Amino acid sequence: MTARRTLLLVALGALAGCGHDGEAPAILAPLPAEPGTPPPAGRLKTVEQWTAVFEQSWDYQGETGLPMSRSADSRDHYDLSYSVDACVAMFRATGGRRYLDRAVQLVTNVAGSAVPSRSIPGSTFRDHYLGWPSSKSGQDGDEVPLYESYFWRYGTALLAAMHDAGLLTPDYRRLLEFAEVQVFEKWFARGADETIYRERTHMAAHWALIAVHLAGMTADPARRDRYREVSTTIDRRLRDQMRRNPVEPTAYFWSDRWGSAARPGQDVGHGNGVVAYVLETPTWTTTDLAAFAALLTRVVWPAGQTYRGYVDGSGTDNGWYADGFVKLGRTDPAVQLRLDQHRVVNDQFAANMALNARMLRAGQGRQ
Repeated sequence: MTARRTLLLVALGALAGCGHDGEAPAILAPLPAEPGTPPPAGRLKTVEQWTAVFEQSWDYQGETGLPMSRSADSRDHYDLSYSVDACVAMFRATGGRRYLDRAVQLVTNVAGSAVPSRSIPGSTFRDHYLGWPSSKSGQDGDEVPLYESYFWRYGTALLAAMHDAGLLTPDYRRLLEFAEVQVFEKWFARGADETIYRERTHMAAHWALIAVHLAGMTADPARRDRYREVSTTIDRRLRDQMRRNPVEPTAYFWSDRWGSAARPGQDVGHGNGVVAYVLETPTWTTTDLAAFAALLTRVVWPAGQTYRGYVDGSGTDNGWYADGFVKLGRTDPAVQLRLDQHRVVNDQFAANMALNARMLRAGQGRQ
């Protein structure tokens, strides 16, 4: 999916020392998961254990992330988004200000690297907004809404974490105004049908998450209404996509193509983006979350090191769940216990496992 997907630490040794054409049937609500007794919290790895795993990559994250944050190419910001998510998760898990400070530094650097669109030779838009060209993945120096939404869903998550913690600093206020105008307003004004209500589920989910975050922070009623309109519209479309999984009746299935229920459905790698949105959105119920958890534990990761490529259980993949599916651990101790044994771990995975552990112990269950 990205270069970052190859930067995986396989095995958790550090912890020891501390295509088809058929359609799936429609579904209004998943069947309940099989009953069972949740594991006691004491059997789960602790916040401190997962923090120790995260800390192993702290220096490397700084060495690689800071240069990417200063890049004027938005493709670098796409890859950097994982580090921002990791630092925000660590702040939420531990309260450690150095994690927050790094996230603020990364997002501030990205905002500071933006230039006027009219000064970008390859831009399709050349308007009064600020932005970033990209030439690293065949975009020929144009501005790319996907790359910006991929980064700013976690840029706005940082702001939401600061807001919730009462840290309404000058950095917070500057970055919030930047995100509202130079990210959301910009792409909405350029044509929401093409740039925000995207042609694939995961791409639209990025914008829905940005809208959810901004709606909870903005002081402008008109902006709030627009954010809610966007998030509600995309949320409804995502819900309409959900079907009972053709190979596991307790799990969800969906296609990444709007209006389709054709197998194999969403690929697991990009499906992380849908799950990341769902876990931060209260419109999805505990029943919904159980269906996503069953998708993880019974379909896409049925056992050991068997990792499926699509949500119908077909294909193979590398087990990269750090950007979405890992967050399901905060909804169910049994899922967290299973994820404690996962062997494909990077800093984003470890950080979100620490946050899961904190939320489970606090009895929060989700955000």
